[in-house]
Amino acid sequence: MSTFAVIIERAEDGGYGAWSPDLPGCVALGDTEEETLLEMRGAIQGHLEILRERGEPVPESSTVAATTFTAA
Repeated sequence: MSTFAVIIERAEDGGYGAWSPDLPGCVALGDTEEETLLEMRGAIQGHLEILRERGEPVPESSTVAATTFTAA
C-alpha cells in the first residue's frame, strides 16, 4: 500500500482542483475541498489500476509530508 500526497488549489471560479506530485497527470476537480479529495481518491485508484493493467511500475511516493502555514 502506498500513500500519495495531494495538493488542493482553489480555482478562480470558486471550485477546487487537486493533483499529486508523485502521479503526473492524475488530477481531480470539485466544488468543495471534501468533494475534491473524494474525487482525487477515485482518480488515484483509477490511475494506479491503469498503470498495473499496462504493466507499468507504480511510482514510489517521494513526498514525505505537507503542512500549511498562516501568515499574518
